[in-house]
Amino acid sequence: MELTFIETSHPLYPAELELRFQVLRAPLGFDRSSVKFPFDAESLHLVAVDEGNVIGCVLFHPEGAHTGRLFQMAVEPSRQKTGLGAQLVRALEKALVARGFQEVTLHARAHVAGFYERLGYEVHGEPFVEVGIPHLHMRRRL
Repeated sequence: MELTFIETSHPLYPAELELRFQVLRAPLGFDRSSVKFPFDAESLHLVAVDEGNVIGCVLFHPEGAHTGRLFQMAVEPSRQKTGLGAQLVRALEKALVARGFQEVTLHARAHVAGFYERLGYEVHGEPFVEVGIPHLHMRRRL
């Protein structure tokens, strides 16, 4: 298994989109068109690849010189709870520090906020609803 950054022109990008759809959107009843963000091309895409298959991903969109938002974190269901998600987040954070970023924010689905808290993220602000489900604002200084 390897972690690698890809761009939207990379041959693995369609597989990343499919993973994001299957894990994050299909369970909520959304169609495939909902998985692509207008700022995908300007975002960092870190994927976990095993035997040519994308088994995990996490994206980051810069929102200032030193801050930005982690989004679209997805791990293939059979690989969840194996540490792969934490590995993806830590590798992304390491790359962000090297690029001069100092803070990461995110919108965590409420039922997975504990995952991010274990990685040092803190809840701030009030809970809110996004894509029809409860979310929390979270952030972490790098």
